[in-house]
Amino acid sequence: MPNTKLGWNQYPKYFLQQYPRLAWPLIVLAGTLLISIVLIKNPPEIVPREVVVSYKPVRIKTVQAESIFLSVRSQGTVQPRTESDLIPEVSGQLNWLSPAMVNGGYFEKGDILLRIDSADYKTLQDRSASAVNRTQIEFETASAEYRRTVKLHQQSLASASQLEISQRGYRVAESNLVDAKINLKQAQLDVDRTIIKAPFTGRIRSEHVDLGQFISRGEVIARIYATDFVEVRLPLANKQLGYLNLPDGYRGQLSVEDETDVILIGNYADEEYEWQAKLVRTEAEIDARSRMFYAVARTAVSDWDGRKPPLMVGLFVQAEIKGRIVDEVMVLPRIAMRDNNQVLVLDSDNRIHFREVSILRIQPNEVLINGGLLSGERVVLTPLQVAVEGMKVKPLPEPVALDALDFEDEAVSEPAQQQGASPAAAMFIDVQPPSLQDQNE
Repeated sequence: MPNTKLGWNQYPKYFLQQYPRLAWPLIVLAGTLLISIVLIKNPPEIVPREVVVSYKPVRIKTVQAESIFLSVRSQGTVQPRTESDLIPEVSGQLNWLSPAMVNGGYFEKGDILLRIDSADYKTLQDRSASAVNRTQIEFETASAEYRRTVKLHQQSLASASQLEISQRGYRVAESNLVDAKINLKQAQLDVDRTIIKAPFTGRIRSEHVDLGQFISRGEVIARIYATDFVEVRLPLANKQLGYLNLPDGYRGQLSVEDETDVILIGNYADEEYEWQAKLVRTEAEIDARSRMFYAVARTAVSDWDGRKPPLMVGLFVQAEIKGRIVDEVMVLPRIAMRDNNQVLVLDSDNRIHFREVSILRIQPNEVLINGGLLSGERVVLTPLQVAVEGMKVKPLPEPVALDALDFEDEAVSEPAQQQGASPAAAMFIDVQPPSLQDQNE
């Protein structure tokens, strides 16, 4: 401390000169305290704001129990109801062919399809007729002789042996006459069989003869089929039988009352058409190779109208068979299903809960639920990638026609589908039968 007395304003300068290391930290500390006091004395004004919670918007459907028709899908190829081989019953040279005797040719019942040379058979017919005349005379002579012998024997003018000989001659002549008449009838049949007529109205599937060719008896010369009815053989999985309204103890052919409606869908000339048919019978066994059960749908030519072409034999068609009615069923889009046959259900507080349901059937775009849900409950349709039990969401208003929604815009990415989409929803029970694959399960 100097001997001279310093003024109060000179002490800071003197202190900095004498104690430079200690002065600057004290100055910084003093400045910090000063700034802190100023901030404490002048706090910022806090304005309270309302916190807005945002919830995930989801589409929902309020389910209602209803009664619906089950349908079964299958496919098959159109076949004629009646198809047979055209086989001549006599041999000979073919000397006339109908213009209809070509592949695809059309004919009416009773039309002459071909003629076989009948000269030899007419000669045999004439010989048989001559034999009938000869045996007729012999029979009349033997008959008169037998009557005369009977009278002589009654007058004791002819012996018993003479009567027996006369009777034997009469019976032989009678047998010869019957045999001659049979031969004449057979000859007439052979002549008639040289003309082959159509047994029904139909078409030629294939023909194997030509004019001037010698054909043998029993040889297949053509294959024909009837056009009054056509049939489609439809393979069905064993489980699908439970969806059909087949009567108990049915035996093949169904009665008219039990026949089931079938819609056949096919593509003809690059246009898609529908035909109405009936399920008329079922086959009596399960195919050992495909493990499929077969039913047969039939439609008549008279049922076709002029607005669409007739069902052509060989056309491949899809079939939808009307099945039985089931009650208390709820219908959901397949997109609503999650793992382990679960759906997301909203409670009154709009919180989601996992619910396991009983699936009656999975269809291409819908799932039929027959247990686990109650009428009036709301089911989440939006495929949430992350869903937690009790999570609150914001339900969107239901559209008037939910079936018209396009859920494809809500499709999630493949990883999200693997996390949230049900494997069962990726399967369609009405799989197409392997034996007729493009061949409800």
